[in-house]
Amino acid sequence: MISGPSGVGKGTVVRGLLEARDDLALSVSATTRAPRPGEIDGVHYRFLTGDAFERLAEAGAFLEHAEVFGSRYGTLLADVEAARETGRVVLLEIDVQGARVVRERVPEAVLVFLQPPSPEELERRLHARGTETGEALERRLVAARREMGESSWFDHVVVNDEISEAVGEVLAIIEAHTEGATP
Repeated sequence: MISGPSGVGKGTVVRGLLEARDDLALSVSATTRAPRPGEIDGVHYRFLTGDAFERLAEAGAFLEHAEVFGSRYGTLLADVEAARETGRVVLLEIDVQGARVVRERVPEAVLVFLQPPSPEELERRLHARGTETGEALERRLVAARREMGESSWFDHVVVNDEISEAVGEVLAIIEAHTEGATP
């Protein structure tokens, strides 16, 4: 599981992992937020209405779900189970709240916290991303500072300064935890 504050590069690192190993499967999170430009339903997220998300939550369909910055996000159990049945290593790209729930429900899960090289660099990345401005951007920065203080309960912390190095570190973690393991 890859977690960390908004703007740290979780998606970029996950794409690098998927390109490097064909035995990895990404669990596509469900969300109630609107798609960003270029995002495709079922590829980047499963975009759901609030009512559809709530029905799934009430039915117990999520491994974890939470409200983050006014939108709901969750990991569908059926997706994780389907990927595991194929013998692939399942990657979850989720926020710190979701990571806490996964830790409780799946103690054997390996949690990797992706950290920026500095708070200033994270702020620069969030500004450059251009998906939020003003008050929304400030809320993400406040949350990021809080989340970075929670990295100590993760199994591994990887600093995402250079993408290729961060991908390499996470690949080494995956290899160390899957060597000789059965799906």
